[in-house]
Amino acid sequence: MPAQKPNNETKRLDALKRHQILDTPAEQAFDDFAFLASTICHTPIALMTLVDSDRQWFKARIGLDAGETPREHAFCAYTILGDGVMVVEDATLDKRFAENPLVTAAPHIRFYAGAPLIDSEGNALGSLCVIDRQPRLLSDEQRKALQALARQIIAQLEVRRTSAELANALTDLKTLSGLLPMCSHCKGIRNDTGYWQSIETYLSTHSEADLTHGICPKCLKHHHPAVYERLHAEGKV
Repeated sequence: MPAQKPNNETKRLDALKRHQILDTPAEQAFDDFAFLASTICHTPIALMTLVDSDRQWFKARIGLDAGETPREHAFCAYTILGDGVMVVEDATLDKRFAENPLVTAAPHIRFYAGAPLIDSEGNALGSLCVIDRQPRLLSDEQRKALQALARQIIAQLEVRRTSAELANALTDLKTLSGLLPMCSHCKGIRNDTGYWQSIETYLSTHSEADLTHGICPKCLKHHHPAVYERLHAEGKV
């Protein structure tokens, strides 16, 4: 029985994509979290999962060869609907999963426990879960440990995202620190693709600055001498 989708599904998927982690190579840091979860809960299988629009992808896995499963078969698709650890002590006795292909065939899931990976904006990106091929229980200590590990995974993901955003910002700053081809007459800027743009358009594209327009005293005196004289007499220029 496929799980319903979270109410914030669009926002959740946008957040998942911003982390830029889907389909990335295995990393020791996340493999270690899966190993710790497996060891603490005494299960042969542990996974760090990310629930995409139509699949469940494994960033880290212990005891399982598959790299992903269809979302419609994913236990973690239910886990992301809540904010606590979801426990299934015997999947064959749970109407949500009794006919699930992951239960009736390999890997023959019986026990499942998953802690949702919830980011700072409240988006459940996936889960840290442990799996066994026989029914079992999860102790309070194991439940708390699974939640603690899930929080640490999110901390790791958010540090990575912040670092990537800072790197992109620095790249933009470097773009503006080089030589910019500028027309000596209209002051247009030639961009990286060879097209000419107004300086306003170029700066708004390559920075977060908002531009306003005014007139300097020199140009005011040259183009509008009467206005300049009046303002000058009033001490405003």
